[in-house]
Amino acid sequence: MVAFHPSTWSRRLLTRRWLFTFVPINAATSGFGVLLPLWILIELHGSLLDVASAAVVFNSVVIGSSIFWGRLADRWPNRRAFLAINFGGFAILYAALSQVTTIQELLPLYAVVALLSPSGGTASSLLILEQFTSDERPDAFASFQEMSTIGGILGVFTGLIWFRVTASIAPLLDIMALLAAASFLIAILDVPTSPRTAVVSTKRVAQSAESLTSRLWVHMGFRAQFPFFPRIPQLHRGVLARFRIWAVEELRHEVPLILAAGFLFNFAANLLNTSYTPYLFSIGLSSAAIFLVNAVNQTAQAIAYPFSGGLSHRRGVDRLVVGATYVRCLSYLAVAGFTFVPVTFALALYGNSIVYGLAGGGIAIFSTASGLILYRGLARRDAGAILGVSGALGGIAAVTGALTSGLLSFYGSYRITFLASAIVLLASLPLWSAARVAYHRRTGQSTIPSSLPPAVGTRA
Repeated sequence: MVAFHPSTWSRRLLTRRWLFTFVPINAATSGFGVLLPLWILIELHGSLLDVASAAVVFNSVVIGSSIFWGRLADRWPNRRAFLAINFGGFAILYAALSQVTTIQELLPLYAVVALLSPSGGTASSLLILEQFTSDERPDAFASFQEMSTIGGILGVFTGLIWFRVTASIAPLLDIMALLAAASFLIAILDVPTSPRTAVVSTKRVAQSAESLTSRLWVHMGFRAQFPFFPRIPQLHRGVLARFRIWAVEELRHEVPLILAAGFLFNFAANLLNTSYTPYLFSIGLSSAAIFLVNAVNQTAQAIAYPFSGGLSHRRGVDRLVVGATYVRCLSYLAVAGFTFVPVTFALALYGNSIVYGLAGGGIAIFSTASGLILYRGLARRDAGAILGVSGALGGIAAVTGALTSGLLSFYGSYRITFLASAIVLLASLPLWSAARVAYHRRTGQSTIPSSLPPAVGTRA
C-alpha cells in the first residue's frame, strides 16, 4: 500500500498531531536551500566561488556538529529541546541573514546554521523510535517522511509564487524565518516528552530499516546528507595490529564497497548541485524559473519515494540502486548536453525541469535502495561505528565535491563540471555490482533475499 494514500497518513496525523511540526521547518529549509545561492549571486553580487565557499563552510561544520549533537542526544533525552533549538535557531538565523550586505557577514551566520542543523535530524529519528512501538514505526517513519516531503514542496512553491509577484529577495528570507518559527511553536506546545523507560541511544537508528533509510534522506540545506555520529577511535597499544586484522576481515565483506560507492555518489551529487543554481542563473533563468525547476525536482521525489520501498521488494535492492544511479547519470549528462548548444529561455526552463525532475526521482529511489543494502550489511556488525564511517565519508564527499565544483566551474566551465559529475557517478556502478557479489559469496545466496524489512513509505 502506498503511504501517501489519505486514509493512511491523515489518520496517523490525527493521533500524532506533533508530526505536523516537520511541515513548516522543511518548507523553510527547502526554500532556503534554493534561495541562498540566489541571495549570494544577486543581492550580495557574489560569484560562483562564493556559492561554493558557502557550501564548503556548511558541509565542513556539519561534520563536526553531527558528532557533538549525537553525543549530546545520548546524554540528554529531551528531544523537544533539541527540536526547539534547531527550529528556533533557524528562525533567528534566517531573519539575520536577510540583513547581511557582504559575503564576509554571511559566512559566519551560515556556519551557525550548519552548527544547528544536525540537532533536528538527530532528535526527530530518536523521537519516533521512542514514541512508537515496533509495530507502529513503519507507519510513523512514513508519516514523518510524508510531512517532510510536503513541507519541501511547499517551500519551493512558496519561492516560486513569491518571485512571480515580486523580485525582492530579502522578505522571502523573513518568510522562511516565520515558517521555522511556526515549527518552533508547535514543537514547544505539542511535541511530547519521551518516557524515561523508552529513551534510546543514537546507535538504535541503525537497528530499524525505516529509521536508517529516513536518516539517509537528502537534506535541502545544500542537498547534503546529514552525517551519522562518527566515533572517535581509541588509540591503545596494538592499534596497528588490530587495524590489520580489521582490514583483512573487511576486504571479505561488502560494506567497504558500499561505503566507497556511496562516497562517489555523494561526491558526484555535490559536484553538480553546487554549480547548478549558478548555472541556471548564468543562462538567464529568472529566480521564479529557478524555483520552478527545483519544484519539479521536489515533486518528483514526492511521487517516487512512496513507491521506492515496493520497487525494492519486487525488483531487488541491488538492481534498483544500479537503475537509480543510471537515471541520475543520464540526467547529469543531459544537463551537460545543454551547455553544448545555445538554448532559448523556454528550452532552458522546460529542459532543465524535466532532467532535474528525473534526478529527483532517482535520488528518492536510490536513497531507499542504498539504505536497505547498507542495513543488510550491518547485520551482526558494529552498526554505530560503520555508520560513523559512512557519515564521515559523506561529509568528506560533500566538502570536496562542493570545493571541486566551484573550482572546475570558475576556472574551467560548467560543461566540464557536469561531465565530471556524470563520470564519477558512472564509476560507482562497478562498486555496487562488486558489493552484490561479495554479499552473495559471504552469505551463500544466489538470489536477492525477499524478506528485507520494509522501507520508509511502504507497509509490510
